[in-house]
This record gives sequence, structure tokens and C-alpha cells, in this order.
Amino acid sequence: MKRIAKFHKVSEEQFTKDIQDCIPGYTESEIHKIYEGIKLPARATKGSAGYDFHTPVAFSLGPEEEIKIPTGIRVEMEEGWVLSLYPRSGLGFKYRLQLNNTVGIIDSDYFYSDNEGHIMARITNDSKEGKTLSLEMGVGFMQGIFLEYGITQDDDSEGVRNGGFGSTGQ
Repeated sequence: MKRIAKFHKVSEEQFTKDIQDCIPGYTESEIHKIYEGIKLPARATKGSAGYDFHTPVAFSLGPEEEIKIPTGIRVEMEEGWVLSLYPRSGLGFKYRLQLNNTVGIIDSDYFYSDNEGHIMARITNDSKEGKTLSLEMGVGFMQGIFLEYGITQDDDSEGVRNGGFGSTGQ
């Protein structure tokens, strides 16, 4: 196994800004408590490929409802690697839980973005059986897998990232 990355929390200031934007209604003292409880992603077993991301707050989603979750997490990784994000397979199977962009891609240079590389997840309960998904704070809802990638021989990309979705102008 190659050790190529390290998870960090974003600053409390960045987390406060993002949770107020995504899930308004929390007081500053509640946000501080939520921030203190954020768990860094971890593998469940030695043979697990995925690092489980945990919910920073409890929430419920009825069928067709969605939520944008500020995870409080950023990741520092070597160039030539990407973190791919997927729903936890059990939640996908039981509730058709989906990431709204199908697969989240976290590039190595996202760590240096203006938003501190804060990993966000917009998820939808796409249940066709009318099931409501309820998750407590600290429950795994998404998993990240590190993948190595290559580039073409004639690649001459020199762009610099300064944000998240769509920030590279492509």
C-alpha cells in the first residue's frame, strides 16, 4: 500500500461559514460543538478500500429530498492521485442514496482552494419505495477511494485552481 494522503479538518471559521450556508439555523455555540465532533474519514477494516465520511449533523430525507452536507473535511494528497467519492453501498442499496454529481472527484490541488478544499456532498434520497432516510450525527454516509491516474504525453496544463465546482473554467 502506498501512503499518499492525509485528512484534515477545515478551520472552524470555514466550517461555520459553510454550515450556515448549507444548513441554516444553528447557533454559534451549536456549530462549535458540531465542529468539535467531526470525525476524520477512516477505513472500517484492513481490507476496506473506502474511507468512510461521517455526518456532522443528524438529518432525515424523505423520498426525492436532498441535502448539501459540509463534511468539515479536506484532504492533502500527492499529485497524480484523486479521491473519488461514492455513497456508502448499504445506503445506496436500501434508499437509492445518490450523490447528485454521481461520483465526487477531489483533485490533489483542491486542498489549496479559497474554501480550504472543504469537501461538500449534495445527496438525494431517490427511494422508489417511499422510504425516509434518517441518519444520526457521526454515521457513515459516503466513502472515498484514492485512485492513481495518468495524463497524456502531450499534456501541457498550467492552470491553477482557486475554488471548487467549476473553478477551473472548463
